Amino acid sequence: MSEFKQSEVWFITGSQHLYGPETLKQVDIDSETIVNGLNASGKMSVNLVFKPVVKTPDEILDICVQASSNKNCIGIITWMHTFSPAKMWIAGLKALSKPYMHLHTQFNRDLPWSEIDMDYMNLHQSAHGGREYGFINARMRKNRKVVVGHWQDEKVQDQVAIWCRTTIGWADSQGLKVARFGDNMREVAVTEGDKVEAQIKFGWQVSAFGVGDFVKYVEKVTDDEIDELYSEYENIYNVADNCKPGTEYHENVRVQAKYEIAMKRFMKDGNFKAFTTNFENLTGLDQLPGLASQRLMAAGYGFGAEGDWKQAALLRILKTMSAGMTGGSSFMEDYTYHFDPANEAVLGAHMLEICPSIAAKKPRLEVHPLGIGGKEAPARLVFESATGDAMNVTLIDMGNHFRIIVNTLDVIEPLEKMPKLPVASAFWKTHPNLADGAAAWIYAGGTHHSAFTLALTPEYIETLAEYADVEYIVIDKNTKIPEFKKELRWNDIYYMLANGLK
Repeated sequence: MSEFKQSEVWFITGSQHLYGPETLKQVDIDSETIVNGLNASGKMSVNLVFKPVVKTPDEILDICVQASSNKNCIGIITWMHTFSPAKMWIAGLKALSKPYMHLHTQFNRDLPWSEIDMDYMNLHQSAHGGREYGFINARMRKNRKVVVGHWQDEKVQDQVAIWCRTTIGWADSQGLKVARFGDNMREVAVTEGDKVEAQIKFGWQVSAFGVGDFVKYVEKVTDDEIDELYSEYENIYNVADNCKPGTEYHENVRVQAKYEIAMKRFMKDGNFKAFTTNFENLTGLDQLPGLASQRLMAAGYGFGAEGDWKQAALLRILKTMSAGMTGGSSFMEDYTYHFDPANEAVLGAHMLEICPSIAAKKPRLEVHPLGIGGKEAPARLVFESATGDAMNVTLIDMGNHFRIIVNTLDVIEPLEKMPKLPVASAFWKTHPNLADGAAAWIYAGGTHHSAFTLALTPEYIETLAEYADVEYIVIDKNTKIPEFKKELRWNDIYYMLANGLK
């Protein structure tokens, strides 16, 4: 995601004039040392930028206004080296529009047992300075991330790094443009939702286009361009014999190449980062975009089938947050179950559109009939997912609020070969088990579509939900259905009260 290479997180340290110039000079030295240490850890996906210590309400307000208006700054980390009277922070926190973390750390890890005196105590006051600052954040009901521990501890650095990646996702979410080619699949409930509220909460701009708008781009693609892209397919994938030049399905592959070229141009011209298609809305197209959609996802675009704009935007954000990490992310659907009591699991797949970023091995490029929709057989990439820890994430509209649901998974190898399955797939064990995991997902209203990721953990999504101030629900190894149902009821009450509903 090259657009975030210049992203910065500002490191802002609080103190006050009470301590005198020598102490404040040391505060700056210590703060800059922490920033340099975190940057040197190799874990940060953004550049942490040291800012001089703030000591007055005006200085705090000024730096928060600067952070909010600076395009490169996507968030701030605040640290109370000493005691910073928290009323000084009220105006600044009210003006701040970027995500922020409260890093509750201390410059020195250990107490200097034989040397400790009041000079040391006055300088190293994070233990109670952070509590003063924490109170005003709680009093103001501010959503923020709190990380506690020594700044050189690898676990603390990992938490800071995770938070930095979520700020990238949140920055990408602001003004994220989603192109819907056609409408939602007719009569389907979960792909609907309040697009105005989504723009208010997440920053997403969701726009609909007739398929004819896309067809105009398709018609301008040249044979030479298709030839060049097909050569790329030959180099990257195992192309089926009946898809190669001069064979039965080669033209079907060329159609998908044409769609891919046209789609990328459409997306670039409109600055779109996510899109949806719908096999019920294909007027003017010979095929449903399959290979084309897979390839755009691999390039970092979000995608949702059947007009599912919520999953398209969500997937784009997951891809942004996980850029450069091990593992991939894809549009996904819970397709069918394996109910063997000794080995219950879920086969995830879709008609076509699973991202090759999650592939365990080199994908196969094949052509098969779609079976529905009455269109020509589309080309697609067929593969099995890599294994490991993963999760499904979905976003639903509950009417008076949005709910983000996470289900942690163990992706495993299929128990047997599936030689006749003509689509990409993932095979996983649901937490805490199939019965309770599926029941919890259904109780929560989870969709059949999700954003599947092998790269991220629930912590990323929890922080993202807090930025947006939306409900967050996790289904994991510790989930118990009776308690889970209570959590849903309590949350419903909270959001009814929060939105002034009776």
